[in-house]
Amino acid sequence: MEFIIRLIFYLNAFIIFWAMVGYPLSLKILRRVYKNRTLKKDFTYQPTVTVMVVAHNEEKVIHEKLENIIELDYPRDKIEFLVASDNSTDKTNKLVRDFIFNNPEYRIRLFEVKQRKGKTNAQNEAQKVVNSEILVMTDANSMLKVNSIKELVSAFTTQDISYVSGRLVIVNKDYSDVTISENTYWDSDTKLRKIESDIQTITAGNGAIYACRNADYHDFEPIKSHDGNMPRFYALNNKKALYNPDAIAYEKAGEVIEDEFKRKVRMNRGILRNILPDFRILNIFKYRWFSYFYFGHRTCRYLLWLSHLIIFITNALLITEHSFYIMVFVGQVLFYLLALIKVITKSNNKYLTLIYYYCVTLFAQWVGVYNILTGKAKPFWEKAESTR
Repeated sequence: MEFIIRLIFYLNAFIIFWAMVGYPLSLKILRRVYKNRTLKKDFTYQPTVTVMVVAHNEEKVIHEKLENIIELDYPRDKIEFLVASDNSTDKTNKLVRDFIFNNPEYRIRLFEVKQRKGKTNAQNEAQKVVNSEILVMTDANSMLKVNSIKELVSAFTTQDISYVSGRLVIVNKDYSDVTISENTYWDSDTKLRKIESDIQTITAGNGAIYACRNADYHDFEPIKSHDGNMPRFYALNNKKALYNPDAIAYEKAGEVIEDEFKRKVRMNRGILRNILPDFRILNIFKYRWFSYFYFGHRTCRYLLWLSHLIIFITNALLITEHSFYIMVFVGQVLFYLLALIKVITKSNNKYLTLIYYYCVTLFAQWVGVYNILTGKAKPFWEKAESTR
């Protein structure tokens, strides 16, 4: 029995270590091995493009968003704009119609989704009226850099490339300890995506700015976001999903922990499915590096909520076996106490903040699991007002 407990302890310790330390280090090594692989671009490729903006009650930002996208640097005769309004009940639709009326020189359409079922459903419905070769998706509160469409499109250099994700730049990264922590996490995560992309394919995208071949578009269930499901879907169908850090979108992060926590809970609404959503992922002979990337970047991270609980419990059961287990247990308790100290003292110490942010992320995973098991996970959510 003791052997089994130790085995479970070390297995979950490995999952935590590999997700946070081992996998990132392994990619740095792979970067050196595959140093000659970089993203290829072809700026002479200029297909027809539809920029789709999904909006639900975005009256605060929709006018600014429309002003932003009509300034994009792309041939006027090859680009159109589609606002998919997900059953908006505020002034969003009126503002879009007024903008269309006042700017007749641009090809802008409003697609009204009559029943609110979330972003993915709105995308599924609106895509049916798209005839362009490339479909670009962007959020209402994400402002695109003027050359972002050219950058996205330039990466579709071969037919097996079905998806290209851009880079999200957080504009309020120094506003609070919450935005600082989110920016630190996001910077480290995008560095991993860049390496994955250069070697083969990424495991997840970014909802603020991405593009896919319209012919390759797939209707996902409303509960599934494109961010996590599109790159995996294409990889399992022998297609590629790439990352172009030069295609940039600007967005505000949640400025208070409540907003950022809600966002993370929403991101984890499919966490149980995503641990190992398809057994084909394990076929490393067929999917090569993607199998390795998914295990390290997704499976291990999606297991953190469970592994931290299991390692705490098994550590407590082993505490009398050796001084090593005493030190590890004390270390775990101290780690969680430091997060609590951050809450109580409101300290701006960067190390306390990172520990606290990590614990909030773990708790958000637990809430996501709870929502799934209780049927509370929904395909739509209330937006964080501090990001508008």
